[in-house]
Amino acid sequence: MTDFDSATGVGGLQGLDPATARALSASAARLAYDYDTTFAASEVEEVLLDSYRQLARTARVTLFLPTLAERLTRERLEALGATRGLIAKRVPEVLFVCVRNAGRSQMAAALTRHYAGTALHIRTGGSDPGEHIHPEVVAAMKDIGLSLDEEFPKPLTDDILAAADVVITMGCGDRCPYVPGKRYEDWPIDDPDGAPADQVAAVRDDIDRRVRGLIASMLPELTLPDPR
Repeated sequence: MTDFDSATGVGGLQGLDPATARALSASAARLAYDYDTTFAASEVEEVLLDSYRQLARTARVTLFLPTLAERLTRERLEALGATRGLIAKRVPEVLFVCVRNAGRSQMAAALTRHYAGTALHIRTGGSDPGEHIHPEVVAAMKDIGLSLDEEFPKPLTDDILAAADVVITMGCGDRCPYVPGKRYEDWPIDDPDGAPADQVAAVRDDIDRRVRGLIASMLPELTLPDPR
């Protein structure tokens, strides 16, 4: 395994403090153990380091970065495994993308998980991810009983994009890469960042309507619960 205490030559990781290096070493060991029959340890480490580096670009507080990098790495390894046929893809995968991955895409993902449960696999990403989920978005979702407390803005990576069957974009325009053979939809939805509560609620309700339509088109046999 890589000794992360000496990984200062890796791009974007110069000057790692000892605590971060130890945390990343522990993450690498856990991930390599969990995916030992699917990926080489060197590839696991490469994805982990890249995930940490990408998250560190926008982070102001770095205390929890190793934990978030491990979570992101798990998502990326699952996506890589599915794309390569090494991990079974049991349900369709939907990817929600907006610029910051801090508002619209997070609301869409939470609503889709609420309505579809485990019948769809949901991921999110941002073309220019923010530092944290917009607080007004967290509040608007809490108003309808859905929590975003465990979510965080994530970069849009090639492996996550490649694994998606359906890609829903919201406001990222040309910054959202295109992969042939996938179903794409662009939802023209206003960015709720900094908006008053009633406008954020209107954005949420617009996304809710679109999410229900998306699920109905993908899973016509599924009976949806009443709108939130």
